[in-house]
Amino acid sequence: MDIYEPAEDSYLLQKQVKQQAIGRVLDVGTGSGIQALTAVLSPNVKEVIAVDINEEAVEKLRDKIRDQRLRKVKAVRSDLFDNVSGCFNLIIFNPPYLPQDKGIEDAALYGGKKGWEISGRFFSKVSKYLFPDGKILFLFSTLTNKERIEELIEHNLFSWKEKEKLKLAFETLYVYEVEKTPLLRELEKKNLYGLQYFTSGKRGMIYTALLDRSSYIKTHLSKKDVVKVAIKVKKPESKAEGTIENEVRCLKLLNKKGLGPKLLFSDDSFFVYEFVEGVFLLDWLQTASKEAAVKVLDEVLQQCLLLDSLGLNKEEMHHPFKHVLIDAKQKVTLLDFERCRETDKPHNATQFLECLCRMQKELEKKGIGIDVDQIRELAKEYKDTYDAKVLKNVLS
Repeated sequence: MDIYEPAEDSYLLQKQVKQQAIGRVLDVGTGSGIQALTAVLSPNVKEVIAVDINEEAVEKLRDKIRDQRLRKVKAVRSDLFDNVSGCFNLIIFNPPYLPQDKGIEDAALYGGKKGWEISGRFFSKVSKYLFPDGKILFLFSTLTNKERIEELIEHNLFSWKEKEKLKLAFETLYVYEVEKTPLLRELEKKNLYGLQYFTSGKRGMIYTALLDRSSYIKTHLSKKDVVKVAIKVKKPESKAEGTIENEVRCLKLLNKKGLGPKLLFSDDSFFVYEFVEGVFLLDWLQTASKEAAVKVLDEVLQQCLLLDSLGLNKEEMHHPFKHVLIDAKQKVTLLDFERCRETDKPHNATQFLECLCRMQKELEKKGIGIDVDQIRELAKEYKDTYDAKVLKNVLS
């Protein structure tokens, strides 16, 4: 495995290392050791840990450390953070960032098939090793896909500033100073760890994390020592106001009736609930038996009726396929109540009945006959009376 020798990118990053090295410093993918050996010269640095997956690079750096009699720097073989412990004030990373060339293997140059995969692994794990006010110096190239790199940083709840830029013949190099966002710091204060980007919608983004039960005792928390949770935050670019507050308010009410995911705690900009394992409705129906399908569809309808009785309108039940999860025990959980609102004329049940009518062909493949005209007549009658008895046997 080749050792990456200093080049334009190394010297560009070195400029910032000279200025910002302080406290405990971690140099990830140290290669020749240029950044680690630069950092250790700063009087503000207490310790430098230099890691690389290449054993030969680590051994050569150890030789340099011995020859120069440097006491504050240590070289360790590690694939990113595998053999790293503790937190650092500054983490330096000049990753291999070129997209993979077919038939050529060189871990010092290639960052994965598209060039950013190793950077993605780095940002998904780095928070655990960075002090709350710590900084990351991260170098990348336009060959890596600048938009994707910035997306990776954002998705892991970091912010960035451009500190250096160098235009070369076929690429532009950037050095970003990366920090934890206030939101990430706040979540980590709540003893959430292992944060991972999960998915996003029009208004919100979902992260998963682990919550240590011993650090957060609540009677409604499940009895596991460690609970997997989901964290919902508002999308920075979303113009919708009050969606987090609205969903928290609705979940508090719904949880009392056994509806929705279990809300654990919330803040102005996020809320945390127990992660719901399961399969979305349409995907689940593909393999479900006729009997199981009828049971689940009836349960969805019953939850819609309960929402109606509470005077709450969820808004998405005419097309609920990404809002209904079914777990291994066929338990049904409705998700996403950010648009939920109080109304005298809720239409959760009628929306879902219309959804069933539109699914007529799919359900008939299961042997479930759908009389569209009759269901729509029942829906009209229910809409006038809100009498749940009208729909009692709709799926009989």
